[in-house]
Amino acid sequence: RRSGQYTMNHDYSKKTPDGASFDRSGSQDSLDELSMDDYWKELENIHETRGNNHEERVALVVKEPDEGELEEEWLKEAGLSNLFGESSCESLESVVFLSTLTRTQKAAVEKRVETVTQTMRKKNKQHQIPDVRDIFRLQNDSQGKVCDGSEPSTVRTSENKNETQDETKGPKVSLGTDEQKSPLEDMPFSDTDINLEISFAEQAANLKDSSVGKMCKGGGGDTLLPNFRLPKDKTGTTKIGDLAPQDMKKVYSLALIELTALYDILGTEFKQQKAVKIKTKDSGLFGVPLSVLLEQDQKKVPGTKIPLIFQKLIAQIEEATLETEGLLRIPGVATRVKSLCQELEAKFYEGTFNWENVKQHDAASLLKLFIRELPQPLLTVEYLKAFQDVQNLPTKKQQLQALNLLVLLLPEANRDTLKVLLEFLQRVIDHRDKNKMTLKNVAMVMAPNLFTFHGLGSKTIEQSEFVMAAGTANVMRFMIQYQKLLWTIPKFIVNQVRKQNTESQKKEKKDKAMKKLLKKMAYDREKHEKQEKTTNDADVPQGVIRVQAPHLSKVSMAIQLTEELKAGDIVARFLSQKSGNVQTLKKEEVFLYEIGGNIGERCLDDDTYMKDLYQLNPNAEWVIKSKQN
Repeated sequence: RRSGQYTMNHDYSKKTPDGASFDRSGSQDSLDELSMDDYWKELENIHETRGNNHEERVALVVKEPDEGELEEEWLKEAGLSNLFGESSCESLESVVFLSTLTRTQKAAVEKRVETVTQTMRKKNKQHQIPDVRDIFRLQNDSQGKVCDGSEPSTVRTSENKNETQDETKGPKVSLGTDEQKSPLEDMPFSDTDINLEISFAEQAANLKDSSVGKMCKGGGGDTLLPNFRLPKDKTGTTKIGDLAPQDMKKVYSLALIELTALYDILGTEFKQQKAVKIKTKDSGLFGVPLSVLLEQDQKKVPGTKIPLIFQKLIAQIEEATLETEGLLRIPGVATRVKSLCQELEAKFYEGTFNWENVKQHDAASLLKLFIRELPQPLLTVEYLKAFQDVQNLPTKKQQLQALNLLVLLLPEANRDTLKVLLEFLQRVIDHRDKNKMTLKNVAMVMAPNLFTFHGLGSKTIEQSEFVMAAGTANVMRFMIQYQKLLWTIPKFIVNQVRKQNTESQKKEKKDKAMKKLLKKMAYDREKHEKQEKTTNDADVPQGVIRVQAPHLSKVSMAIQLTEELKAGDIVARFLSQKSGNVQTLKKEEVFLYEIGGNIGERCLDDDTYMKDLYQLNPNAEWVIKSKQN
């Protein structure tokens, strides 16, 4: 019966005047009927498989939050829970963090704190509830100017034009973080350049203020996606995986606040969904949480980050050849897929499953089944709706910026698995001349597998399916087309992390000094001074850095910095010092790391200009090692 519903929808799509129904979804590209056909057919296949596959499973209930609950949860996620509740008097802890926020980020935080505050007052909670303006005033008094050169101020709304113009007058801080360079018209960035130096929400606010009508919809009937690119950053591009875990935690908080600020400015509601916990399988392959799968797999293959079954299914599809016409679009035989699924559950981990009998279209169906059967969607319950809503943002550039921030918000296991999937889909598209699977076709076929999630109950899906179809397919296209850009951590966020680390270190030094003074431990003070001397590496002259390489034959080298010297040159210099058996390491396995100073640890891309980076972080240590160490 369900597949019948979709056939009706499918017929309806043919009667609809060309493109008319899809305008409602905010999708930017006209999608021809043929490719929409692929979407509905895929949906029918899914329902057929679901009908004769696994036992009926419990729907994942998404809890309707009470008033203020969402905002409270948001503040916790952003690491700012001490701005309310019983510990609100300790909000000084967040001062450092707040001091690094941009104007639009602060406005987003204020808005949520205010909602929580009002809700608490209504509920008569007897907590010390600070006035939201005091929080930022407090931070203003203790910190002075914030890192974006703007007044910490009490911005009540992020759209006050005078404030936007005043933003640019603040002093320029050496970190070079974000806004001091606005207004945007002065930026040497073209329409297809993705500016990672200035906060995305600030860019949107400036665009809104400086030009009525410039916020055009991203391209009407244009089916070609712009050739977006990242201008080269002399201090190096930071990719997900390049930073230490403690800094990634800060990146997460900042990305959440930044995304919320961007959605606020653009007038789109950003709501995290909250899933009620349901009982899930604690072993097996299909319908098992990613975290449980990885725990199982790491016992077999230590350090694995992608479920083994997922890797194997992709390898199986690729083994046959990616030139097969209709790959991913043509479904496997449903009954065969069902029995393969059961056989895999029984034999995969024993190593007795016979892969030779698995046909390519069946393997592709199993891969899609794996994604759909996850107890929580690959894009997570929290952010699935936010991923869908990307289609409603005004410009393609803003859609890309939002996707970039959403990828940063995904849990590591989901993000790593998504990356492997997108890379595979791109390889399928690379053979489009033979397999007839273009970017649009692949996006159409994959969108229902990622976006129509079985656990969220079928009712909402059926009601909004037609509206969603073109939009989610467009989001899917974006994710495949721009995947390299999406796994980049924007420079303005890395700079905010550096600023936080610097401020925290200053605070720690003050605290330590105070303790020493109270204890009057002269011996400790002398020792501390000695340590300071050694860490400053007094023996290294100005303009020279000492690079350590504990795992290479040449363990240490003093390197003279020049304007053109890049990280890759330093690694090459070390690797050219051949001796003994250490030389088994290949160039692509070894990287230069920036450690300490104002960053925890950062793996440098080979094109990083060392002199520019040294000026940004003069107290760092420089170490060459492989990514595994």
